[in-house]
Amino acid sequence: MDRKTARILWFEQLGIEDVPLVGGKNASLGEMYKHLTPKGVSIPNGFAITATAYRHFIESAGLKHKIEAELKDLNIKDIEQLQLKGKRARDIIRQAEFPEDLKSEIRGAYALLCKQYNANTDVAVRSSATAEDLPDASFAGQQETFLNIRGEHELLEACKKCFASLFTNRAIVYRADKGFSQFSVYLSIGVQKMVRSDKACSGVMFSIDTESGFKDVVEISAAYGLGENVVQGAVNPDEYVVFKPTLAKGFNPILSKTVGEKSIKMIYTHDGSRPTKNIEVNAHEREKYALKDSEILTLAKWAIIIEDHYSKKAGKFRPMDMEWAKDGITGKLFIVQARPETVQSTKDKRFLEKYSMTKKGKLIVSGSAIGEKIGQGPTRVIKDVKDMKKFIKGEVLVTDMTDPDWVPIMKIASAIVTNRGGRSCHAAIVSRELGVPCVVGTNNGTELIKSGQKVTVSCAEGGAGNVYEGIVPFEIKKIDLKSIPKTKTKIMLNVGEPRQAFQLSMLPNEGVGLAREEFIINNYIGVHPMALLHFDKVTDAHARKEIIKRTSGYKIKADFYVDKLAEGIAMIGAAFYPKDVILRLSDFKTNEYAGLIGGTVFEPKEDNPMIGWRGASRYYDPNFRDAFALECKAILRVRKQMGLTNVKVMIPMCRTIDEAQKVMKEMQKSGLKQHDEGLEVYVMCEVPANVILAEQFADVFDGFSIGSNDLTQFTLAVDRDSQLVSRIFDERNEAVKSLVAKVIAAAKKKGKKIGICGQAPSDYPEFAEFLVECGIDSISLNPDVAIKTLLAIHAKELKLAGKGK
Repeated sequence: MDRKTARILWFEQLGIEDVPLVGGKNASLGEMYKHLTPKGVSIPNGFAITATAYRHFIESAGLKHKIEAELKDLNIKDIEQLQLKGKRARDIIRQAEFPEDLKSEIRGAYALLCKQYNANTDVAVRSSATAEDLPDASFAGQQETFLNIRGEHELLEACKKCFASLFTNRAIVYRADKGFSQFSVYLSIGVQKMVRSDKACSGVMFSIDTESGFKDVVEISAAYGLGENVVQGAVNPDEYVVFKPTLAKGFNPILSKTVGEKSIKMIYTHDGSRPTKNIEVNAHEREKYALKDSEILTLAKWAIIIEDHYSKKAGKFRPMDMEWAKDGITGKLFIVQARPETVQSTKDKRFLEKYSMTKKGKLIVSGSAIGEKIGQGPTRVIKDVKDMKKFIKGEVLVTDMTDPDWVPIMKIASAIVTNRGGRSCHAAIVSRELGVPCVVGTNNGTELIKSGQKVTVSCAEGGAGNVYEGIVPFEIKKIDLKSIPKTKTKIMLNVGEPRQAFQLSMLPNEGVGLAREEFIINNYIGVHPMALLHFDKVTDAHARKEIIKRTSGYKIKADFYVDKLAEGIAMIGAAFYPKDVILRLSDFKTNEYAGLIGGTVFEPKEDNPMIGWRGASRYYDPNFRDAFALECKAILRVRKQMGLTNVKVMIPMCRTIDEAQKVMKEMQKSGLKQHDEGLEVYVMCEVPANVILAEQFADVFDGFSIGSNDLTQFTLAVDRDSQLVSRIFDERNEAVKSLVAKVIAAAKKKGKKIGICGQAPSDYPEFAEFLVECGIDSISLNPDVAIKTLLAIHAKELKLAGKGK
């Protein structure tokens, strides 16, 4: 068989080198079917109608000159003209007849597929352009896909529509932008056995974090029914994150699971004119995860296999963008598409660009942040693609959802906001490619935002994307990472927001010196742990309603606390793995705990909570001991189940040696045993007693971390919450520095690690220099000043070594 003249090639006959014959999608399906099916990756069989077949059709029907004449003098910036000429070009193809020999070959191949599966088998008919899915030329969904196609007649019609879709408006614009002539790109068609995900679920998967480029995770989106809704952004899907390094070691590292709304699902119909339709999903199903944990892990393992294969083939790291589906009849999972990821994998990793808000605005609406930039401008609310011509360059596009027809105006938008969609929907994928900040899944953005309103769209604040009223000030910092020197003093980071951890891990660092549980509890849980353990004691109707809502799907409400706390800790632990991540256990004061949902029932009123029932004194107290056990359970899961043994723990506000020993016993009761699998336990040095008895504390703990804020407060007897005496509060006070120097010396004497995670070195470079003089092991900094302070530390080290000027 001469492959170059073949009009039909089966997946088993194809490889990635066949892109010129069958396009990116089909070449990739063939590559996987041939090489990865033996490795356990399930791929439905099928065949490709080649680009040769397309050329044969165009030439035999005399269509080329007609289409060229139609597209002559086209101005792609004239949206009305583009829509008119594009439709005429497509009509020319749809109204033409296939040559008989091509019809016969397609029918014959379909008959063989029916023989393998069943008579009149259902197939997906997907376009695969010969310049599609290349690392430097890929936009989401340039051509069409047709699902649940049955029988020869439907198949031939779907194939003709696929060929016509080479001239969709967006494809015409895309080719022009990429410098291809309209006839230098050909179309192949993939005919693949359908997976009955209409009776189960489907979605999209990436082998890289799509926002930061962090390469050690697999991200999975899932919704009920056929996959088009996830790809198009018609639903807000479930989202799962899996950590690759410890998955490879046999652990079950599902770092994060988020339930999506999943309000509709696409299913089969028996209507010949409309093979699929969307129906509503009932409330009970919406609240459940679409995938079981075992299925999430299976897909993640497949993602690693696929990524490894394509990376070896390319001779370099090649993250992948995949589509998957679960068959509701057999219960089996399948990969139905795979292509190279084209945004993060092509970025210049030398430079780190960091956007940050310098002021806060009034929040209008929130959703999921796509990218990490900030955009501003007047808004344009467009609810129907036919109104695109109203859009003006530089406006913020606000719409329900996008599909490829929206690309011409997405390219000129300063930011994009959608009601529907998750991190792998069309709007998200295209926004990343364009470098445009985008907030998806707001639910009601088109209702709350009015056309002409000036807004700031921020994707620079973690996982949540926020739309603020007005033009709110922000700044952009560009960091050349190659120019950052190494320091003898370990530079670590203070991290609170888990969704920012992947991005922050790109900064020069030796790990995390302070991971704050309070951020995770506040932002991801919001409920007092005792209110979950003793829900019957919560009498406030509003609090009860909110707790029920947040713990929906949990039979045991306390499991919600453990799950979400574990996920937040794990995200930070994974981001910096295998470097140390020192997790400070909960350090809320009574007034802060009372502010959590249901908290007032369980918290006393204290005149000065700052020196009251906080930190270690809670953990062994009968009134909080059970809540502390939940924290320990979450940490145990992160270390044992997810394999993140780089997560260490730190005890805050530990006032006496007796307290230290009591806390250790409580941790051990919950399975957290010091030195088990390398578990180190640190103590915060926050009160003068920690300095005075430093050597005794060193006998209990593996090291110290200086909390300069509290140490200053208790050394100078200044309530740091009080404005009246705020002028006295200064970490650079000689008394404070004296205690700092003493505890560093004591730790060194006992051979224990000592670092600092307090605010002082972040605020005052001269304080960081003082710490270097004292010989501190590590300095943990706030990320926004990490580079600046690192440079000051490096200069001080050179000076101390006699190399400074």
